[in-house]
Amino acid sequence: MTDYAVVNPATGETLATYPTITDEALETAIAGADAAYRTWRDQPVAERAAGIRKVADLHRERRDDLAAIIVREMGKPLEAALGEVDFAADITEYYADHAEKITGDQPIDIDGEGTAVIRRTPLGVLLGIMPWNFPYYQVARFAAPNIVVGNTILLKHAPQCPESAAAIAAIYADAGLEGVYTNIYATNDQAAAVIADRRVQGVSVTGSERAGAAVAEIAGRNLKKVALELGGSDPFILLSTDDLDSAVEAAVAARLDNTGQSCNAAKRFIVVDGLYDAFLEKFTAAMSGAKVGDPFADDTVLGPLSSVTAAERLAEQVDRAVSQGATLVTGGTRDGAFYPGTVLADVTSDMDAYREEFFGPVGVVYKVADEDAAVALANDTSYGLGSYVFTTDEEQAKRVADRIDAGMVYVNVVLADEPGLPFGGVKRSGTSREMGLLAADEFVNKKLIRVGA
Repeated sequence: MTDYAVVNPATGETLATYPTITDEALETAIAGADAAYRTWRDQPVAERAAGIRKVADLHRERRDDLAAIIVREMGKPLEAALGEVDFAADITEYYADHAEKITGDQPIDIDGEGTAVIRRTPLGVLLGIMPWNFPYYQVARFAAPNIVVGNTILLKHAPQCPESAAAIAAIYADAGLEGVYTNIYATNDQAAAVIADRRVQGVSVTGSERAGAAVAEIAGRNLKKVALELGGSDPFILLSTDDLDSAVEAAVAARLDNTGQSCNAAKRFIVVDGLYDAFLEKFTAAMSGAKVGDPFADDTVLGPLSSVTAAERLAEQVDRAVSQGATLVTGGTRDGAFYPGTVLADVTSDMDAYREEFFGPVGVVYKVADEDAAVALANDTSYGLGSYVFTTDEEQAKRVADRIDAGMVYVNVVLADEPGLPFGGVKRSGTSREMGLLAADEFVNKKLIRVGA
């Protein structure tokens, strides 16, 4: 039996299959991760950092091969795939650079005599359940900080990404971290058994609301720490600009990154009345002009979606929106797993499209009267991951940033993630933070040590 396979979405060809892990092999993996934890947690921080730094170096050494793998697995355009490998290396290196700060004692001022500190100590074996849309980046932001603090990792990757999963596991093994990081080709039922295992202390999942809820339910029953990074329907609010072309360029980049398959992509474009018509015209032209094609080609902007099933799901959403009264301004025609840049307008709150996340290159454009209406619309969603605000008014930018219900607000900039900036959301977008120093606080024991005089 195999649930893990590399199916090239551009061609539909099955390139490789990987057998699901046996229950016996899974027990060996858990036992190995637990045994590794017993020694890894006691290694000097500098040695743990050195191991993680080697992982970053190996990402860079194997950059071309790693990128080609995910082009084949999930259709990411080659330039974006190379960029993802670079970012994964940078994230990993960040935690090597900040290992001492992450693990250092935090003194507390006390009223009495003596001292008090918070000492961060590892919890143990952690399970990571990772998605297909960023096969390297997602793993780096979960594994690197937790390994630096002394935890060990079992990693269940998406079934359509077994080759990149194997490549990452090989990097950790070649960096001397075999057992500290272990790849498992597990089924969902096996993953549930891992969460329930007494040796496993926590689980992190990045994926859909449905997946997050299922994992959280299992973790809750077993009293395990859980971190959730889920979906998003991020607003892009345009209130004023002295360069509409640049604003449109930013909007398109924020929508089409990773062929539109990014949780924190801009998906709802909320534009004040005075700019709406011109924005819609320019945005439509740019979206319709984004080249769809071979993900290995240099000039491709949009590769295939991750699978034919994903493209069919997106097409069904768009068709349903139109049937309910939305205007299809451009695009909307599926070709296998390929889907063009698409723009919807005239979406109202009684339509499914108003509430749904479009996980692909579809932008929904709304007209609003003013700042208050823009903020109200931006917040009228069950999601709360990222958001984007474009305005020439500095005070307005601060005001709107404060009013938006989201874990991240980017003002007059898009695609500005970096290793030191925390990533995460509120509401149904998740419960935790990854990247930055906050990521290292998710799975540690913040132990109080109080010493008398």
